[in-house]
Amino acid sequence: MADLEAFKEEVRAFIAEHCPQELRVGNRMDIPGELLGPWVKALADRGWITPDWPTEYGGGGLDRKATAALRAELKAVRAPIISSFGTSMLGPTLLEYGTEEQKKKHLIPISKHSIRWCQGFSEPGSGSDLASLQCRAERDGDEFVITGQKIWTTGADRADWIFCLVRTDFDAPKHEGISFVLFPMNQPGVEVAPLQLIDGTAHFSQVFFDGARGSVDDLVGPANGGWTVAKKLLQHERSTDGSSDGGIGGSAKETIVDFVKREVGMEDGVLADPTIRERLAAQEIDKRCLGLTMRRAAEEARAGQINRDISSIGKFRWANMVKNEQDIAMDAAGTQGLGWEGAGFEANQLERTRKWLITRADSIWGGTNEIQLNVIAKRVLGLPE
Repeated sequence: MADLEAFKEEVRAFIAEHCPQELRVGNRMDIPGELLGPWVKALADRGWITPDWPTEYGGGGLDRKATAALRAELKAVRAPIISSFGTSMLGPTLLEYGTEEQKKKHLIPISKHSIRWCQGFSEPGSGSDLASLQCRAERDGDEFVITGQKIWTTGADRADWIFCLVRTDFDAPKHEGISFVLFPMNQPGVEVAPLQLIDGTAHFSQVFFDGARGSVDDLVGPANGGWTVAKKLLQHERSTDGSSDGGIGGSAKETIVDFVKREVGMEDGVLADPTIRERLAAQEIDKRCLGLTMRRAAEEARAGQINRDISSIGKFRWANMVKNEQDIAMDAAGTQGLGWEGAGFEANQLERTRKWLITRADSIWGGTNEIQLNVIAKRVLGLPE
């Protein structure tokens, strides 16, 4: 315990030195690069972007308790926690399935936050039924030639590399002819077309491959064995969602709690609207329960006490909580929550309207709620097909 307390003091001193007050705004999307850059470098130099990864791959080599303590200290002051597809999804998957050469090649840049990844899974005709994907990779010497299309690819317009599911055997049953390959985005044969969303952003894209190339050395797992690798990666994705805060704080400029306080008003130190107050309290209770559940599941899995995937439980509850949180904000705002543009609405109200709209998709991406319930029924409850 004394060592852990000493480590917490070390983290606090690190934050005081490297994280100025103007940077303590949570994981906002609009933090200026000149402010965020030195913080990212300081974290990377300590291995604290991926604190629980081995040091030989750029991580911090921390154990579970120290990692949790680090993240708690960062969160307590709303310091940005650097997370990406590389840190939360691809990296943990490579630690389990990657070759030593793949780990050294890809994990260190991820740990330094010097490379951006995107995920090439969904296709126009292969969303919930992902195993029906048709994007193909054909062997040409020491390379794969990739042809096809992906959609809803987050960050593809800024990504350096993609981890991609491709069909390498069209004669095999659909789950058995898929491979998991990595290849660069900045090359001939890759075209990215951003998709504008209802909230006005365009962080999803369509991606077209016409003769793009990837090295056979960047095939993760066996050829035609990509479905197993993809399932593990999706567990990491859903566990990451389930272990988050249900959206509280989020990437908006103003937290939900602060927004609700300002919209509803305070009386004698409490929210003036008892119904909103009760709903917000219930949301906080759900957040804490989900966090404890996911932590317990992770500890049981490490100890080998269970052999079942409950990441879908976390994803299902998290998605509903994020949507519910934004519903609370909209109800607190009343008619001021209906603004889109023009006079009569404050900037934070307009931002919250757009935030409400985009969170409608949280129960779709990463596997729809219906898919998660099917997984829970089969893999957790053991119900028959």
